[in-house]
Amino acid sequence: MKIVVTIGGSIIIKDYDYKKFRDYAEVLQDLSKEHQIFVVVGGGKTARDYIGIARGLEASEAMCDDVGIEVTRLNAKLLITALGADAYPEVPHNFREALQFASSNRIIVMGGTEPAHSTDAVGSILAEFVGAELLINATSVDGLYNKDPNKYPDAEKFDEVKPSKMMELMSTKDIKAGTYEFFDMTAIQIIKRSSIKTVILNGGDPQNIKTAINGKIGTIILPEE
Repeated sequence: MKIVVTIGGSIIIKDYDYKKFRDYAEVLQDLSKEHQIFVVVGGGKTARDYIGIARGLEASEAMCDDVGIEVTRLNAKLLITALGADAYPEVPHNFREALQFASSNRIIVMGGTEPAHSTDAVGSILAEFVGAELLINATSVDGLYNKDPNKYPDAEKFDEVKPSKMMELMSTKDIKAGTYEFFDMTAIQIIKRSSIKTVILNGGDPQNIKTAINGKIGTIILPEE
């Protein structure tokens, strides 16, 4: 099975040490024995810090995005280092390269691609491009909520949700570089049109990825009827 895993930068680079990279590498290496694995890594606080500096210098939003993309690629290089020989040694800069590198039968790890595309959007487009059967979104919460559970105690979690409902939730969000909270509209539209099975889960424990493949966890995005 072809699987795309998106790992939020706030998860993998949170403590600025190698341990989370090593933990994720072990899980991904194990999964790659039976599945073809593609990974998209986010930028996290590091990207937001750099974007803040760029914005202070009056950079355009596109330039701010470009700065954030470079950070995601650095995080991708760190994960490739943790994976060793099990990963393709280069970070793809676009989806065609990702598909080309996949012929090596190694784990493919990439960051961002172009301005205005969040990590979630990149993961969704990659999943569609390579024909993945499963997209796993490893984030800082245990699923999709109607609002940020870290800010609102009364936030309600969805066990299952359809893309149309997600679009409704996203319609009031202000989309700027480095501010994507869960999924952006591009990601949802890709998932909707391709009916990609998607699971949103807590990435704090990399083992949750295995659970998503073999059982039920987090929030499952259902195809539209």
